Amino acid sequence: MTEYRKIVIRQRKWMLYLLAVIVLGAGFSSYHRFFNGLVLGTAFSFYHLWILHRNMERFGAMIINHGKRAGTGTFIRLGGAALAALIALRYEEYFHIVGVAIGLCTAYIVVLIDLTIHFIKDDSRSK
Repeated sequence: MTEYRKIVIRQRKWMLYLLAVIVLGAGFSSYHRFFNGLVLGTAFSFYHLWILHRNMERFGAMIINHGKRAGTGTFIRLGGAALAALIALRYEEYFHIVGVAIGLCTAYIVVLIDLTIHFIKDDSRSK
């Protein structure tokens, strides 16, 4: 398995673990609206992470095969974020917009934390 595939699998696992913890928070907390918004935003964020990984694999294949340049799906991710915000605004009694906004950022936070931990471990192995 390539190093990139290991990173992708690890980041998806972390996102699923985080989503499970947030769902537990939505079920057992008294802040239902906030956690429901967090679940909605994190679910869309997980989808955005999946799209980003898929498109980066395609982009790498295009570079290796000297094919035409492909995009990374920025507009699809922006449209998904807009859809999550519209859902939260339409159903304000169920979703808190701040929770959705925080949830939409979780994939990027997971990627940053995962890569930081990976580089620290890699640096300690090389010494």
